[in-house]
Amino acid sequence: MIKIAITGGIGSGKSVVSRLLKVFSYPVYDADSRAKELMNRSELIRNRLISLLGDAAYKGDKLDRSYVASVVFSDRSLLQKVNAVVHPQVKDDFKTWSSRQSSRVVFLESAILFESGFETVVDCVWLVWAPERLRIERAVKRDGTTAEMVEQRIKAQWPEEKKIERADAVIRNDDSRSLIEQVQQLLSALSDDTK
Repeated sequence: MIKIAITGGIGSGKSVVSRLLKVFSYPVYDADSRAKELMNRSELIRNRLISLLGDAAYKGDKLDRSYVASVVFSDRSLLQKVNAVVHPQVKDDFKTWSSRQSSRVVFLESAILFESGFETVVDCVWLVWAPERLRIERAVKRDGTTAEMVEQRIKAQWPEEKKIERADAVIRNDDSRSLIEQVQQLLSALSDDTK
């Protein structure tokens, strides 16, 4: 089984690429969504996050994402501690999920692939890239947040240049080339490599 990561900064379009892959019948594990689910369902994660962030981290049974974001995106060391609680659980969950797939190729979508060490569980990394201005614009529109909040999240992630150096392929999502064509080319190259 070949495991390929789809990564990119906030607003880059990695979820659009993941949706395309699903249309092409590839299984895609959404690490960010699963992390959110696990933070709500796992008693272990819940207890550790409350000890790090206090009772305000949860409203009833649900993680208070806006509170947590406001705290961790302004304190890098706290963000690292939260990630140290959540990421190992998500990694284990991905390994279990991928072992249950029958497809020859599976995909892992993760915004913070390199920051979380997830590149160690995949064979190949595809980076979805877009100019920062466009990413901020997209994220503000999509999330109903402020440009300042998006910029804080961008600062909490690795610089794009560093991700490009580590990626096996870069998908440009700046309207200069068709996203579908780029994904199809990568899938075609993948088919050629595995024959």
